[in-house]
Amino acid sequence: MADLEALAQAIIGGKAPAAKELTEKMLAAGVGPGDVLNNGLVAGMNVVGAKFKNNEFYVPEVLIAARAMKSAMEVLRLSRDQRSEGQGQVAIGTVRGDLHDIGKNLVSMMLEGAGFEIQDMGVDVKPEAFVEAVNGGADVLALSALLTTTMPAMKDTIEALKAGRRPREDASHDRGAPVTQNYADEIGADGYAPDAASAVDTAKQVLKIA
Repeated sequence: MADLEALAQAIIGGKAPAAKELTEKMLAAGVGPGDVLNNGLVAGMNVVGAKFKNNEFYVPEVLIAARAMKSAMEVLRLSRDQRSEGQGQVAIGTVRGDLHDIGKNLVSMMLEGAGFEIQDMGVDVKPEAFVEAVNGGADVLALSALLTTTMPAMKDTIEALKAGRRPREDASHDRGAPVTQNYADEIGADGYAPDAASAVDTAKQVLKIA
């Protein structure tokens, strides 16, 4: 459908007014919200993510594309059952003692663009708060840290999860400048992503989403 392709291109180009207008037009014409989301918005953000991975897009372009998507999603007023089938809820936050949020925000935008429901917990989040989010229904717990001095809070959070997690399996995901795959393995995280675009793939892998 030409309008869906145009919507995807508006997202890629970061054209918020056009994205909003096209979304309104298609909904008025009877196009289902799920089609608008999956075949327009998510399709566009998938391209943005791929370009970001390949260093064709940088942080400013991703932020602009995410802003365009947000304007369109406000029109959709999505309920959870209108999101991409099989995607889950991600609770994401910067760990205790760390106030940096740029990386967290980028990951949130990319995950939301892929159809995940986002619970942004902010910065300086205590392990107990992450446990509450998991017990409240989060399918993926995403931990962010920029400072080497705050990385131990990731380990503390995972240990708290092991002590008080709900029966079904949870996925813990680490990202941040000082965090490595080796560190993620060492502290028992279920996944690791070196950048925002890769976080989408990691979340899908730990949830076994194709």
